[in-house]
Amino acid sequence: MSAPTDPRRAIFLDRDGTLIHDPGYLGDPAGVALLPDVADGLRALVAAGLIPVIVTNQSGIARGRYTPEDYARVEARVFEVLGAEGIDVLATYYCPYHPEGTVPAFTREHEDRKPGPGMWLRAAADHGLDLPGSWSIGDGERDIVAAKRAGSRAVLLAGGRDKWPMPVEGPYDADFVARDFREAVLFILRAEGRALPAAPGAALAPGPHA
Repeated sequence: MSAPTDPRRAIFLDRDGTLIHDPGYLGDPAGVALLPDVADGLRALVAAGLIPVIVTNQSGIARGRYTPEDYARVEARVFEVLGAEGIDVLATYYCPYHPEGTVPAFTREHEDRKPGPGMWLRAAADHGLDLPGSWSIGDGERDIVAAKRAGSRAVLLAGGRDKWPMPVEGPYDADFVARDFREAVLFILRAEGRALPAAPGAALAPGPHA
């Protein structure tokens, strides 16, 4: 009889504004640029046993700003940039739909569109992921609501906001509101009982060629 294995746990990640710079409706892979501390933070989360999964609304497809083929090229570049940092992404899920789109094939509401939890639920079904044991990071309330609806814990990035959201003591509140990606990762590592860096600003994990 084989010993039971630990459930697979994910770190669900919004893409634009969370992992990479968000210029608005990104359809050109040349515009892919990792945000500060993302590579270091992701390496630390992977070392903590969390598998990266990207979940991203891409209403620019429905709005005719770029095509699914353009999106695929950007996605490939994101994978390439993260791979160079020693980070393997398990999968990307994206929602090309929007009810106010201009491309008929994508102009409708869809369960995958955040704040709906569809992308989380599909990822869990596809890859055997434990949603209650997983975490999510995003820079918008819709990311947090989707994550909480799916049963994941969630951290909101609020560093780019003029006003931070106030908790309402409801089921869709973030577990933590972080100023930036590094602070989000530190919160998750602390919650996971992982060792924290010995000094402020110190690396959270070894680099890809350490």
